Formats: sequence, C-alpha cells, structure tokens
Amino acid sequence: MEDLKLGKYKHFKGMEVEVIGIALDSENLEKMVVYNHPDPVKGEGSDTMWVRPLDMFIETIERDGKMVKRFEYIG
Repeated sequence: MEDLKLGKYKHFKGMEVEVIGIALDSENLEKMVVYNHPDPVKGEGSDTMWVRPLDMFIETIERDGKMVKRFEYIG
C-alpha cells in the first residue's frame, strides 16, 4: 500500500480530518483513503466517515494562483 501517514490532515480550505486507513475499492482495487470528518459537511452531521481516492487525496492543486497540497499532514 501507499505510504501515507495516519493522523490529522488539514484540507486546503481549512478543515481538519483524521485519516484512519487505506482501503481497496472492491470493484477496481483503487486505493482509497478512509478518514473521519469531525465537523458537519455537505449536509451531513458531525463525525462522519469518508473515502477519497488516494491519488486525489495526495494531489497538488492550484488555488488562488498557487500550487498547494489538497491535504497537508499536521500530526
């Protein structure tokens, strides 16, 4: 599996999440990051579990003309 540290990450929009593991999609074996989102988001309550493709989780994106990591490890 990809070497991704477990723990807290900060999203480029400012929210914090906690990565708890990496899973495989049962249909295509794509690596997915499993994380807990402590705050309400997208109409869901607090402390919800989310998955995101690993490649998307670790990618660098352009924000306000600057290249930034989508999620930055904070411990």
